[in-house]
Amino acid sequence: MEERFEEVYERYFDDVYQYLLYFTNSRSEAEDLTQETFLRVMKSLPDFRGDSTLKTWILSIARRTSFDHYRKKKILSVLPGVIGNMLSSTDGIPEKEWDDREEWQEVQEALMTLKPDYRNVVILRGLKEYSIKESASILQWNEMKVKVTYHRAIQMLRRKLSRKGDETRYDFPQKHRL
Repeated sequence: MEERFEEVYERYFDDVYQYLLYFTNSRSEAEDLTQETFLRVMKSLPDFRGDSTLKTWILSIARRTSFDHYRKKKILSVLPGVIGNMLSSTDGIPEKEWDDREEWQEVQEALMTLKPDYRNVVILRGLKEYSIKESASILQWNEMKVKVTYHRAIQMLRRKLSRKGDETRYDFPQKHRL
């Protein structure tokens, strides 16, 4: 059992971490949530029935873990004295990378303003480029809901980004347009 878990962990760690990094926009939160996700996977792995692929099952656990975190964070945000430190060092970053980083930061800021369902579908479809079927399985939605929610989320994201400047900079892959 331990060998199987180690194999699952090594195979899916990057997918889970990247998904959670996109969702939280915080490396430390993504690391913590990835660890929490794999703790849940380890507890539930013997119960995995194979109704979906192992990957979509694990990403659905990551999704639920992120929702739990989001709810907890929302509650904590109303308490006085809870302040997140979002500062990062810019020392030693070449100008081109800094420009890319600034654009990415704009996308991340706009992404973080979306409601969680919109953010999830944009991460899975637009950033991670999962198929509609895979996304539906991870989100536990039907495929039509994935298509409609993704379309609405992209429209909202484009509106938010167009307020900041040239919206054509932030185009998603052609294959994911509706």
